[in-house]
Amino acid sequence: GQLAESGGGSQEVGGSLTLSCVPNTIPRQPHCMAWFRQGPGGWREGVAAIDLDGHPNYAASVQGRGAISRDRTRMTLQINNLKVEDTATYFCAASSLVSCGMNSLSNRQYNFWGQGTQVTVSS
Repeated sequence: GQLAESGGGSQEVGGSLTLSCVPNTIPRQPHCMAWFRQGPGGWREGVAAIDLDGHPNYAASVQGRGAISRDRTRMTLQINNLKVEDTATYFCAASSLVSCGMNSLSNRQYNFWGQGTQVTVSS
């Protein structure tokens, strides 16, 4: 795929996880990159986004617990103090069309998506 995620798996409450996303075949650096997640039977929620200059934007659900970063080769998301409600399939997204802006956590502005990686948090 055009975006390759890694780092999912089973985690414990209170632990940390690190997810990575590598844009394999996108021809140029995406304007905006982000992580979304979708729980069982739920909707796809924007978790964090980051622009070309490294400015992050976080959803309230991970504010203070999450850290997103990127360089020329990959984007990384770390979430600390994991909760059961962090259980979801996590998707990497990239936009080659628009900058992050005010809608960086909206799935409608991304034209590249990864296949998703499952994260399960249990106590």
